[in-house]
Amino acid sequence: MALHKKRRKRQLGGTARVGDSALVWELISEPQKHPDFGYIGARISVNVADAARRELIIEFPFPTDRNGDYLPVTPRQTFTQAEIDTAVRLAVDAGWDPGLRGKAFQFRMPD
Repeated sequence: MALHKKRRKRQLGGTARVGDSALVWELISEPQKHPDFGYIGARISVNVADAARRELIIEFPFPTDRNGDYLPVTPRQTFTQAEIDTAVRLAVDAGWDPGLRGKAFQFRMPD
């Protein structure tokens, strides 16, 4: 019987900016197929750097092939600074305010 090593969770993160707010982000989950919720893309958490404020959780689309079919084995996604900045701007447009407190704001990136 061959033993398989479990993939280690990546430590991936960075910074972003919205207006006067300095933000920090980190990867909280890789793409996965959930038995109850279906295909869930990679998710990142965004927080205000210097204060306890309302967290933003951004879910990216699950990876697909060129035909739009879900990939059977999910590759580890990479995120560019431009992708993070765009996602944060879209979340702000959808109603997330980094200056407020409260329950985490869930935002799903459009395909």
